[in-house]
Amino acid sequence: MSKKKFIPITCLIFAFSPAIGLSQNTSDDNASVTYPASYFSEFGSVSVNDMLNRIPGIALALDGNQVPSAGNNNNNRGLGAESQILINGKRMAGKANETRAQLDRIPAGQVSHIEIIRGTSGDLDVRNSGQLVNIVLLETQATSSISVEAGAAYYHDGTTDPVGSLSYSGQAGQLQYLISGAVSSAYEWQESSELSVLADGTLNETRVFDRQREQTNYSLNSNLVYQLSLADRVSLNALYGESNPPATLLRTITDLKTSPRKTLIEREDLPATADNWEIGGDYEHIFSDGARYKVLLIVNERNNDSIRERYVSSGLGQPETKNLFIATDSRYRERIARTSYSWNIHETHALELGLEGAQTIQNSALRLGSRTSAPPSADHGGLSPVFVPNAVSEVEEVRFEGFAVHNWQINSRMSLESSLLYEVSEIAQSGDVNKTREFDFIKPKLDFRFDISRSFQLRVSAEKDVSQLSFADFSASVNAQDDDQDTMTGNPSLEQEQTWRYNLNLDYRLPNDSGVLNSRLFYYDVHNSIGRVDISPNSQTLLSTNGNVGDGKIFGLYLNASIRLGFLDLPGAVVTVGLNLEDAYIHDPLIAKKRTIIPMDRGSFRIGFRHDVSSLNLSYGVNYQDGIGGVGGTGGNRVRYDIDNVLFYGMGKVRTDLVAFVEKVGYGNFTYRLEVNNALDSERCFERKRYNGHIRDRNLREIEYSCATTGPQVLLKVRATF
Repeated sequence: MSKKKFIPITCLIFAFSPAIGLSQNTSDDNASVTYPASYFSEFGSVSVNDMLNRIPGIALALDGNQVPSAGNNNNNRGLGAESQILINGKRMAGKANETRAQLDRIPAGQVSHIEIIRGTSGDLDVRNSGQLVNIVLLETQATSSISVEAGAAYYHDGTTDPVGSLSYSGQAGQLQYLISGAVSSAYEWQESSELSVLADGTLNETRVFDRQREQTNYSLNSNLVYQLSLADRVSLNALYGESNPPATLLRTITDLKTSPRKTLIEREDLPATADNWEIGGDYEHIFSDGARYKVLLIVNERNNDSIRERYVSSGLGQPETKNLFIATDSRYRERIARTSYSWNIHETHALELGLEGAQTIQNSALRLGSRTSAPPSADHGGLSPVFVPNAVSEVEEVRFEGFAVHNWQINSRMSLESSLLYEVSEIAQSGDVNKTREFDFIKPKLDFRFDISRSFQLRVSAEKDVSQLSFADFSASVNAQDDDQDTMTGNPSLEQEQTWRYNLNLDYRLPNDSGVLNSRLFYYDVHNSIGRVDISPNSQTLLSTNGNVGDGKIFGLYLNASIRLGFLDLPGAVVTVGLNLEDAYIHDPLIAKKRTIIPMDRGSFRIGFRHDVSSLNLSYGVNYQDGIGGVGGTGGNRVRYDIDNVLFYGMGKVRTDLVAFVEKVGYGNFTYRLEVNNALDSERCFERKRYNGHIRDRNLREIEYSCATTGPQVLLKVRATF
């Protein structure tokens, strides 16, 4: 989206939104919205998730800030102070074992009410980055329930896998408990095809892939909360998960330049194992003057081991020759401690002071074997070892973050939250590379909220964000996105991205629970953006790695609406629509021109419909989403550049998807649900251009057009609570 288009659209939506909000006759100054348990009684809800699904606009609260970070979203080490879901006003003492994953396992019968908190306050257990959802449970001396879910997942190739969960929850005196186990299917059969065309338009080759991943996920969770006294509370969380995702791949390569055409078969075995566990606990004491002291501890670990072995032959059933072996081992550990003290320094001012410390360790090792004249090695699959620089590594980060958060209730309708975080860290890498670096950052934030009315809220925020580096970028790793490049070089000198983020949000709740309208405008000023950089030893040997490439700008406008169709005599029906528009650019020295900044895309849209027919205990709905922009060129959705190739994505954060469901509460309060995911069997398409020599020379060698599909998935589930 160009700046010329962006500015008029922005002006239009913000001129229109206040007019809507001020036309409503709402004077209540309480910006929070409460849904009592009785609100959900007509729907036959079984779990907390069932209840949440009936609230218009709930996705805006559950998705938190919604706007993606400019940095790496998958490497949030430590804990931080933000969370979107609270239980009885408290966050869970977990990270991987977080609250949202437990919502399907908390029975609806244990809920007193649900709050949507739109303001900031020193009384909150976390900092509110957008809206909070607080699940308030009933206060009973003795109660318990068992929730059961059983079903099956059916895939387009005829495979059927079992799914289900079992949870036991309740309260005994001052003890609240939730113990659950679940099994879910992550099976995938992916079919893809690729056509390669040479620079002069001559057909080069075709590649047809069939990839099968046999994966079943198992998990055990527990959450215990004990109220020692009116002033003291302690909680404990534990999680264990296991998923062994072995896969096989069959690749048929046909050379279109020869006559007769030659065919090559590549078969790959991809055995893998993965497991993770976490233990967390916290203690809170409330003083007689209302001040609170809290300490939280978390320890977790993830292990991932995988092997890739490739065999080639001239045809199916013909003798095979092994020509590739890649083994990767990874162990990731975190130890986190966080403590804070908060109190009201004045009736309109609250202050929180605290410290968080975290130790993160990742061990990784990569072994590469190939068929050469060198002696074979059993540790390399019987092939000859190939030297990979920086293949064995241990990266350890020790980080401390001191923070001060001030909440000022300016008046009954305005609040200002200001925070200052000071982070110091040391990252030490040992193994094939030995290097130690120290960092320190000051991260301020301001969050102003104005409740124009009970229904209409304005929020303005500004903050400095520092991304956390991916330890995988420090050492050699497998390149899963390019069959022509087996491994990627690490960069032990990588530095964090730093971003100033500015957000303006307008949120309007329609009267009589008729829906929600929301608009969000944001601008990011990005420094030290991460992308591919040239580390070639000479002009004949091209080599690249992830590095810091420079500064960039990000603009965005997100529009969302969730409307109940009461005006059409369908009070149980809700329509949800959303439109995301993004524009981001940076001048990349690798290609000597401007490019977009991943993970920002051109944008996306979505539309959904849900109808709860209370008289029939029936619910059904459909949701569709898609990206804006096709494959290739400046109009494409996402582009990733490397030193000798460029990859154009047909989609980015949002993939084309159609999901439909129907749910019925039947005899004995059993709930039956039929769900279809990826109903349109949408394709994920890519276009890659490869060059002779450096990409800046523009000496095109070939173009690859590829598309992949995984087929629809059908889920049938039966749930009940006893």
